[in-house]
Amino acid sequence: MERMDRETTTRVDLINSQKPPNHHTTMVHVSFYRNYGKTFKKPRRPYEKERLDAELKLVGEYGLRCKRELWRVQYALSRIRNAARMLLTLEEKDPRRIFEGEALMRRMNRYGLLDESQNKLDYVLALTVENFLERRLQTLVFKTGMAKSIHHARVLIKQRHIRVGRQVVNVPSFMVRVDSQKHIDFSLTSPFGGGRPGRVKRKNQKAAAKKASGGDADEDDEE
Repeated sequence: MERMDRETTTRVDLINSQKPPNHHTTMVHVSFYRNYGKTFKKPRRPYEKERLDAELKLVGEYGLRCKRELWRVQYALSRIRNAARMLLTLEEKDPRRIFEGEALMRRMNRYGLLDESQNKLDYVLALTVENFLERRLQTLVFKTGMAKSIHHARVLIKQRHIRVGRQVVNVPSFMVRVDSQKHIDFSLTSPFGGGRPGRVKRKNQKAAAKKASGGDADEDDEE
């Protein structure tokens, strides 16, 4: 009996040694894995005329690159309104409503979406997409007179001519806080902010200097 068990064990070990290795059991370490979250939501009805006209008007008025930028703002607004709506279902003395409600209102006041007098969750439900678009860096650069048009403001931001405080910002959709709004200015390295002149201006200055030096040489020859 012991001999049979020994032979069976030897035979099983021999079969297992001849099997190919199972690569599915080993987990591969992926260092570049990222957990992507949803940033926008497409409309349910893609060809609704009223919505298409309203979106096109906002895209042109605020100089958006595509409708995805608008959908991103709409998605952020819907999440904020859902949070406020959920907090309103709780009792006024509920600790969660007090803690999360105050945090939400501080955030709305910090970004200039609501005034400090509008310190109730009901005002969050009345927010619109325009309130968020008005706080974009692109809109504020145009409205402060630093750009000739809303599209010129986008070009200035993308070409790193604009800074907020000490930080150069090249994102047109950057949400500006109320405290940072007064610190919007041209970058120190930008030609608009007293930095090195641009390529065309340097070329014109070089041509003018060359022409002036050539004119002086001609006058000396005539004398």
